[in-house]
Amino acid sequence: MFACDETFASLGVPAPLVRVLEDDGITTPFPIQAATLHDAFAGRDILGRAKTGSGKTLSFSLPMVTRLAGGVTAAGRPRGLVIVPTRELATQVQGVLQPLARAMGLRIATIYGGVSYRPQINALQRRTDVLVACPGRLADLIGQGYCDLGDVEVTVIDEADQMADLGFLPIVRRLLEATPAHGQRLLFSATLDSAIDVLARRFLTDPATHSVDETFSPAEIEHHVLTIDPAHRLDVLAALAGGSKRSLVFTRTKRGAERLARQLTEAGIPAAELHGNLAQGARSRNLAAFGTGAVRVMVATDIAARGIHVDGIDLVIHADPPNEHKAYVHRSGRTARGGADGVVVTMQTRAQARDVGKLMREAGVTPHQATAEPESEVVRSIAGPPTPRVRLTTKVTDLVKPDERLSDRPGTRVGDGGTGRGRKSRAERRGGSERPRSDRPRGERPRDERPRGERPAHAERPARAERPAHAERPARAERPARAGGPAERTWSERPARLGRTEHANGSDRARGDWAPYDRPRGQRAAGNRQSGGAYRGGSQGGGRGGTTVRSGYSGRRTVGGKRSDPGHASHS
Repeated sequence: MFACDETFASLGVPAPLVRVLEDDGITTPFPIQAATLHDAFAGRDILGRAKTGSGKTLSFSLPMVTRLAGGVTAAGRPRGLVIVPTRELATQVQGVLQPLARAMGLRIATIYGGVSYRPQINALQRRTDVLVACPGRLADLIGQGYCDLGDVEVTVIDEADQMADLGFLPIVRRLLEATPAHGQRLLFSATLDSAIDVLARRFLTDPATHSVDETFSPAEIEHHVLTIDPAHRLDVLAALAGGSKRSLVFTRTKRGAERLARQLTEAGIPAAELHGNLAQGARSRNLAAFGTGAVRVMVATDIAARGIHVDGIDLVIHADPPNEHKAYVHRSGRTARGGADGVVVTMQTRAQARDVGKLMREAGVTPHQATAEPESEVVRSIAGPPTPRVRLTTKVTDLVKPDERLSDRPGTRVGDGGTGRGRKSRAERRGGSERPRSDRPRGERPRDERPRGERPAHAERPARAERPAHAERPARAERPARAGGPAERTWSERPARLGRTEHANGSDRARGDWAPYDRPRGQRAAGNRQSGGAYRGGSQGGGRGGTTVRSGYSGRRTVGGKRSDPGHASHS
């Protein structure tokens, strides 16, 4: 443990909170807590830098609940706000804040996506004092009018550098602008890069800056880099994870985490998975199983690099090397927490050796390097004594329900507000249920879905050879004449069309007929509109420069297209 001469009582922590900490076995403050609590209780803005797992949560939780105790909170207007990048971190912060807030008579609620809106809206309407929120869902609730940050007295930004990496800083800036400028603001981050510096200069007023450790990993962690053959990757991973140590395995992609967890489980090493393609319920259950020791191996993406606090993680394995040194530091920080020792193993191929070497130099780490195979001595020494392999009585795919894999849900859309719900069918939106295809009425079924007996059998259909050939069909002249008329009629023998009237211009066409195109230009009806002539009063006529003549009506038209009295029209 860290040596510290201060106590929580000497740092100004109220007695009810000291008793809560003692009941939880926390009696000595960590360095980041000892450094920041004096200034935080005094109401100053704080800019703190400390690695993940160093105790930052208590550094802002204790001053927040102390300041908010005894106040009055309106519905939908919290007085305390903690902004975190991931749901897992929100759940962890709530777990730390809940007993402290209960001791001071305050209410806590979490706000994050992937779950229903209604419980979160109800919590806001019940006069919640402190919100622990992910920025996306909180901004959504504010936009819908369910939350207002105008009464916030204490604002905390936790893991600010991860929010910068995830692209949340624009939303975080808008949320901070919605809080009162005179409120207290505390910003904690594992690294202080340029993006965090801009945020601090914009929203912190004369902050007290505290940095308690270096950016590279502490000396309690033992680092190894194992060069492997790609064909032996799974076997080496199984040998490392199959030892007696509790292991956290990191992959680069969600699909990779899902596949590796399945492969390890099939090999007799039960492994839980944690990544963004799981519903929140599955993520919580898997994390709880790993925390209680029900499973000893967790396969995760960088979503677990920060935001989970599980004591006793002995081994961190980088199955896929991270892309940057900051990710390496945060992943490795899952072990050796609270002053304990830990081991970190990075697996690389020969093609990745140069990139991994650069990564280690930037992280300030000098690892032990070796070439490893599944039966290598270095693998056995890292993993510890092997444990018996377990054969599951159920299928591996049953460990996570199919509807809890967001990528496999039918109708799941990107950008659905984070609810994790697929789009309902048209029948479900109307309040009914969609009938199976076999229950549709006979007339509604597609042709190929009708019962076999309703269609003529193939043998009953006339063969192509039995059908009359084209040459055997009667010619057009040999076909019988129409009933009531001669077989052939000339144009002059056709009866005149009924309803024709004589117009003023000598035309006998009906009003709706089209004028023939072969009439000479000078003999066209006076009221006809042309697209290619001198008339430019509107967009009419053909589009290729030809002349389109509308009707044989003798009256002329105005520019607006209305008929005018022939005696008063003067269009030429």
